[in-house]
Amino acid sequence: MSRTKWVFDPAHSEISFKVKHLMISSVKGVFESFNIEVLSNGEDFSNAEISVSIDPSTINTGSKDRDAHLRSADFFDVENFKTITFKSEKMEKISDDEFKLSGDLTIRGITQKVKLNVEFGGLITDPWGVLKAGFTLEGKINRKEWDLNWNAALEAGGVLVGEDVRVYAEVELQKQG
Repeated sequence: MSRTKWVFDPAHSEISFKVKHLMISSVKGVFESFNIEVLSNGEDFSNAEISVSIDPSTINTGSKDRDAHLRSADFFDVENFKTITFKSEKMEKISDDEFKLSGDLTIRGITQKVKLNVEFGGLITDPWGVLKAGFTLEGKINRKEWDLNWNAALEAGGVLVGEDVRVYAEVELQKQG
């Protein structure tokens, strides 16, 4: 069977994360520039090949000072590491609308294996005759595995920034040709 190429719809897709701040609340951030490509067997996404590239310099948490710090060598070091990448190894179908996605996530030149939960929203043809597919992805990573180690101890105990980062993506794909 020939492979089907899918590209993401940037107007209807988002890659975001949440991390604990002061150990009591979460801060959300988004990456404003990224690309997603998917190769599938027709409309079957089992064993799809997924490639993601993110420009970390486009991070937006709603705070210019925090975003500048996240771009610095303390975190993403965007001067030396221009891209965050994800390359799938396996997209395993669990049920009609659930998958487990595993692959290699590279941040700051360090590659680690990650697993994400994927919810398949379904297929639909839009009013212009383009076949679309929707997905929600969720997972948790420990930022220290990518040498994102900066932190500050709190006087009352604990730390300023949590180690666990919850990653999320809402992705709308459109079938090519």
